[in-house]
Amino acid sequence: MAEQDEPRSLDELAAEVDENGEVSAEGPESSDDLEILKRERDEIRDRFIRALADAENTRKRAERDRREAENYGGSKLARDLLPVHDNLRRALDAIAEDQREAQKALIEGIELTMRELLSVFKKHGIHPIEPQVGDKFDPQQHQAMFEAPVPGTKAGEIIQVATQGFMLHDRLLRPAQVGVSSMK
Repeated sequence: MAEQDEPRSLDELAAEVDENGEVSAEGPESSDDLEILKRERDEIRDRFIRALADAENTRKRAERDRREAENYGGSKLARDLLPVHDNLRRALDAIAEDQREAQKALIEGIELTMRELLSVFKKHGIHPIEPQVGDKFDPQQHQAMFEAPVPGTKAGEIIQVATQGFMLHDRLLRPAQVGVSSMK
């Protein structure tokens, strides 16, 4: 049986490799060869560290994308449900006081449906933008449907609210539709 050589370290093996990547029988021929190997080792180490950093960045990006998909993935469905909210609101606003007693059960059902819809909206991070007459027009949250000169108001004040707007977490889902004063 032949005697087995003891395992050698990477530096010992690298010391025996010449410029062409071949193992020399007598070890490195000069300190230049050793310097070349050290530079190559450092370059490989640098590439390895960069690959690790790239993998970490990819993991963070995937986590951020997952969170965004979780928070904002249902925005299309939410946008499609806003007309349902608007129609329920219009139905409640159209009920005359004298009809309230006669249609009590129907009105109660509509109000209950509206509360349930708003509860579901809240659960999923959808909250209304409710501008009031006299508030300052904010183009980040409001959409001007018309401008009109109304005495006693300042330019840029809201004079009428047509529909509520909605936010999905911190993103605008739909701007509130408003009328704006054009007084100078």
